[in-house]
Amino acid sequence: MEDHKLRVFCAVAETKSFSKASELIHLTQPAVSLQIQAMEELYETRLFDRSGNTINLTPAGEILYKRAKEILALYAEAQRNISEITGAIKGSLSVGASSTIGNYLLPSIISAFKKKVPQVHISLVVSNTKTITEKLNAGEIDIALVEGDVSKQRFSVETLIADELVLIMSPAHPWAERRNIPAIEMTKEPLILREEGSGTRQVILKHLEDHGIKIDQLKIALVMGSTEAIKGAVEEGIGVSIVSGWAARKTLKQGLLKATTFKDLKFQRNFSIISPKRNYSTHTAKEFLNFLRVYPIKSPLS
Repeated sequence: MEDHKLRVFCAVAETKSFSKASELIHLTQPAVSLQIQAMEELYETRLFDRSGNTINLTPAGEILYKRAKEILALYAEAQRNISEITGAIKGSLSVGASSTIGNYLLPSIISAFKKKVPQVHISLVVSNTKTITEKLNAGEIDIALVEGDVSKQRFSVETLIADELVLIMSPAHPWAERRNIPAIEMTKEPLILREEGSGTRQVILKHLEDHGIKIDQLKIALVMGSTEAIKGAVEEGIGVSIVSGWAARKTLKQGLLKATTFKDLKFQRNFSIISPKRNYSTHTAKEFLNFLRVYPIKSPLS
């Protein structure tokens, strides 16, 4: 269907950036600019106000954006209705997931779904929570699963499962044999954190701040872009960290890391399924969501 230009236009409108839009929709920035230029020539008016370093919709752009979202919704509805009539679950499905869910939870679920419906082609995009929500908002993925807080004004949010975070350290660390740690002791040890935009980082800092521990009291030794990198640094004794039980599971069983909890603070968050307020889901996406809801997910530390 001829919806590509509309998707490009919506991506620029929602990110307010040609470069960010190009990353979301996997086009070069010049290609994005050419698509927008072609649309402005078609409508014989500017769709974006490019004054200074900001990009905003013009009044004409606002009208087109509203209608473009409606058209994209109708495309999705048509595909869904046809699939429901034929009973076919086929085509492609793009799933976006924040790092912990995408790396440690979803692979087995997607594998099980593929065995049930082998004709569906599934792509999995893994990034931090901020990027995944941007991709969902721009229509670049069909379903998103994230950790941490997301805007309930922008998205419908459904809890999938609860996730508990644990404190990890090397087996040689003085805390390795302790059953629990007072949260205030976190201020005395080098701490390794994920990058800005990470759902795990968001949860850690919020829980600590709610407990009276601010970020400037922490001895942040490293900021790293993946949980795997953090686990490697912790193994080497560079510092301690707080990660999902899902992320720690295999390494703990191998004896490469030790884990404990906090005496006076529980780090818990939800893994959530999010979707736009207006439902654009295809028949295939709905089938995958139903599969997710009944899939038997066992505790990672059991």
